[in-house]
Amino acid sequence: MATHHDLIIIGTGSGNSLITPELAGLDIAIVEEGKFGGTCLNVGCIPTKMLVLPADRVIESREAQRLGVTISRDVTVDWPAIRDRIFTGRIDEIAAGGERFRRSQEFVTVYAATARFVGERHLALSTGEEITADRVVVAAGSRADMLDVDGLDRVDPDRGVHTSDTVMRINELPRRMAIVGGGFVACEFAHVFSALGVEVTQVQRSSRLLRVEEAEISRRYTELARGRHDLRLETIVSSATRSDGGTWTLGLKGLDGDTDLEVDAVLVAVGRTPNGARLEVAAGGIELDERGVVVIDEQQRTTADAVWALGDVANSWQLKHVANHEARIVAHNLAVDTGRHHDPAAKAVDADHRFVPHAVFGHPQIAGFGPTSAELDEAGTPYVSYTQSFGDTAYGWALEDTTGILVVHADPDTGLLLAAHCLGPHASTLIQPLIQAASFGQSAREVARGQYWIHPALAEVVENALLGLELPRLTTTAD
Repeated sequence: MATHHDLIIIGTGSGNSLITPELAGLDIAIVEEGKFGGTCLNVGCIPTKMLVLPADRVIESREAQRLGVTISRDVTVDWPAIRDRIFTGRIDEIAAGGERFRRSQEFVTVYAATARFVGERHLALSTGEEITADRVVVAAGSRADMLDVDGLDRVDPDRGVHTSDTVMRINELPRRMAIVGGGFVACEFAHVFSALGVEVTQVQRSSRLLRVEEAEISRRYTELARGRHDLRLETIVSSATRSDGGTWTLGLKGLDGDTDLEVDAVLVAVGRTPNGARLEVAAGGIELDERGVVVIDEQQRTTADAVWALGDVANSWQLKHVANHEARIVAHNLAVDTGRHHDPAAKAVDADHRFVPHAVFGHPQIAGFGPTSAELDEAGTPYVSYTQSFGDTAYGWALEDTTGILVVHADPDTGLLLAAHCLGPHASTLIQPLIQAASFGQSAREVARGQYWIHPALAEVVENALLGLELPRLTTTAD
């Protein structure tokens, strides 16, 4: 006999934020197979950025010499202290506290289990229980992919085979590490571990790192990474064997032929797969697309009646801020659907994915939104573009920055921003006013001349990039 609830939420990442005051009082079930908080809190955005910070400090101490400051003492890295500050001191207690709070709420039932659909809004749990509900939200996230290579086809921390889920909790830093992949996860960890003293070899099958970025940004970042650690481009791992002493020998196939690489640990960072298929969602009438992503409409509804989905399981961005936005949409639409919205006239709303930003917290940072110039060309979209160097602004000059750039693309007739792509210090912050301008339909000239820009702050990179665009002169209050 299945236990019935008003609402089932599968996953406690952004799904945990669905229980707004308007939905409090419903009979709500939460199904979570791991730690509360999902990927971002436990193994993703937050702990990785807490690792990036000390790595940045190490690199900055080395770069201080060009400013006339020499740090004579060697940098000492206390890995257990770094790790424990992140997890013992912060993350683990937040995750445990979130679970304690939900279990304390009388209207919430927490099931610590995996789930699979066995019918319409009907789930079978790994505990042997079955539950049903009037409404279901699928927020089950994604999982790290492995390689189709014997020995590297499954996570095995005891043998030194890791994904981002496990590598941050290792007991000691290995002397040598192979990082397989060229996306943002691989690049962030390559920055972290190489800065902290590990001999990192990054293996990337393509000719550049971060190929989804604007081409010039991808090229510059690749060259910077090449100067900091061993980088093997256009190379794949073809085999892996482990000695009795614990050393891995990876067979590499590249442009220069076959070579062997000896390392003490391997981090596989080649992508993530949404968890929809693991939930057997088809049994619940929920369709997946060819990538395994749950099919949703503009209001986050799936193809099954009264079932919504959000986050990594239902989109290809795999970004926390996207999941958070979608959670707000689903929470609103659930309140409307259940008749519990504080405004009886409220209607269901659509998600807004027009200008989805992203950031890569390597060194330097990368951030951007919208199509690249190559994508605009391929789509036949008219645009004007300008590239502003950080070093040509006052603060960039003070930083002695020689690599930072901001690329902006705009509509040639209206001056509305189409995209922006940034490489340099604080890129993830500098991109924000451009996201705002695009979202609120502000023209480039309006943003550049309709407000004060603090001099000599780094934000002048944004101002100068907008002024550099060749656009028709539109009247603003500053004119």
